[in-house]
Amino acid sequence: MLAVQTKPAKTSAPMRHASKRATNLSLSAEVLDAAKLLQINVSRVCDLHLREVVQQEQEHRWRTEHSDFIAAYNATLQAEGLPLDEWRTF
Repeated sequence: MLAVQTKPAKTSAPMRHASKRATNLSLSAEVLDAAKLLQINVSRVCDLHLREVVQQEQEHRWRTEHSDFIAAYNATLQAEGLPLDEWRTF
């Protein structure tokens, strides 16, 4: 049986790396000092991690917003099977 994918489609514009904006962050001094010693690009690491967190939150909100439809669609598939399933040759 096929169920609805719960991952959202890429409907919003992708985030771009090109434009950046300066911001102030409060970071643990100990961790920041260690990152500098290790020559870690703190801005890049923060940007990449924040990008992942934002994407996860967008996906979570999409699933929550569409959960009723997904449940109803999956219930319909459970009860009625796949559309045109009787003509499937694989």
